[in-house]
Amino acid sequence: MPATIVSGKTLWEIWMAVDVRTSKDVSGAASPKALRVGFILSKSFTLSAFALFVDTLRLASDSEDRSRRVHCDWDVLSSTRNFISSSSGIQVAPTAPFADPSCFDYIAVVGGLLKVDEPIDSYALAYLRKAANAGVGLIGLCTGSFILAEAGLLKGHTACVSWLHHREFRGRFPDIEATSEQIFRFDGKVATCAGGSSVADLAATLVRHHVGEAAERNALEILQIRHRRDATDLQPRNPLGLEARDRRVHLAIMMMEQHTEDLLSIDSIATMTNVSRRQLERLFESDMGASPSAIYMKIRMAAALNMVVRTNKPLIEIALETGFESLSHFTRRFRAAFGDTPSQIRRDGRRQAG
Repeated sequence: MPATIVSGKTLWEIWMAVDVRTSKDVSGAASPKALRVGFILSKSFTLSAFALFVDTLRLASDSEDRSRRVHCDWDVLSSTRNFISSSSGIQVAPTAPFADPSCFDYIAVVGGLLKVDEPIDSYALAYLRKAANAGVGLIGLCTGSFILAEAGLLKGHTACVSWLHHREFRGRFPDIEATSEQIFRFDGKVATCAGGSSVADLAATLVRHHVGEAAERNALEILQIRHRRDATDLQPRNPLGLEARDRRVHLAIMMMEQHTEDLLSIDSIATMTNVSRRQLERLFESDMGASPSAIYMKIRMAAALNMVVRTNKPLIEIALETGFESLSHFTRRFRAAFGDTPSQIRRDGRRQAG
C-alpha cells in the first residue's frame, strides 16, 4: 500500500521531523520538563522493566494520579513505526523517531531475552553512540547492560547485572567490570540496573534528583512502595536457600557464587567485605553454622550438580568451571557431597528422564 501523502510528504517523513522538545501540557502551551527520558525497547524486551520505569515517571510528573506530563516526559524511540514485542508477547508502539538525543536527559535501553539475535537495529546502535558523544546519560535496564556493552559504551565503567546473568556477562565481556551485588549503579553518565522491581528504585532516584522529593513520594506511594532502595542495597539472592542475617555474610556468599571458577581466597573475600578473616569466620559461624570455606564448597558443589544434571558438558569442563584442577579431585569431592560420582548421577538422571 502506498504511503499516505500530506502536503507533498509521507506521514513517515512528517513523523521523522517531529521535535520531541515541543511537548505541551493540557492547556496546549509549551512546557519545559525537569526529566526527559527516551526509551529504546529491544526485541523481546522485559515488559515489567519498561512499565515500572515509565509509570514512576508518569506518577511523578503530576500530583495524585492525574497523569499529566507536567514535570516529566518520555517517548518510545524507533527507526520504524512497527510494534515492538516484549518477552511476554505484549506489543508496544513507538511514539517518536530518533530525534536529536540532546532532547533527552537520558536514553534508557530496555533489554530482554539474551538469546535474541540483534536485539536492536543498526539505527538504534548508532543513536546510542550519538547520545553518548552528546553527553546524554545512558541507562541499561535489565539486560540492557549487555546492549550497551556490545555497543562499546561500557568501556571504563562497571556494569550492574542480575546475579542470574552475571556469569554470561563476564563470559561475553571479560574486559568490563561487572557487579551483581547492587540493585543498580551509577557510574558517571551511565546507569545500569539488575532489573525486576529495582527499576522503580532507579527511576525514583532520578525523579528525586531532577524533580524533587514530593514527586518521588507521590510516585512511590501510588505504586505501593514503602520506601525507595538505594544503589548500595544488595540484590535479594539466597544461594542454596542460605538466609544470611548479616549484610557482610550475604555479600560474601554472593561473591562466592559469582566466583566458582576463578576462586577467591577467604582473605580476599574478607577484605572486600571490609572485615578481617577472623571476623568473617565468626560471622559465618554465627549466621550459617559453618566456616566460609565450607559454605564456598557447598556453593561450588551445587553449581557442579546443576551442570551435571542439566547440561551435556564434559565432566572435566565442569570440574574446571567449579574451581578444580583435576577430574579425580572433583569426583572425590562430588561423591562426598552427593553420595555418587558425577557419571552415576548423570546416567541415573537420564535413565529417569527416559
